[in-house]
Amino acid sequence: MAKPNYSFEKRQRELAKKKKKEEKVKEKAGRKPGSEGEPDTSADDAVGAAPAAGAGQPTP
Repeated sequence: MAKPNYSFEKRQRELAKKKKKEEKVKEKAGRKPGSEGEPDTSADDAVGAAPAAGAGQPTP
């Protein structure tokens, strides 16, 4: 019985990951900031920063 070629399989996985990442970057570059359907992240950042200020205090 033939041995499995793990290096080939690994290379194929790496190529698939690279292709997916490039597609994601290309898709992000195609978007315009402030377009419809894209949530405003500035409000999320402000909300996320509030708990860090009172990190030592329990929340009710």
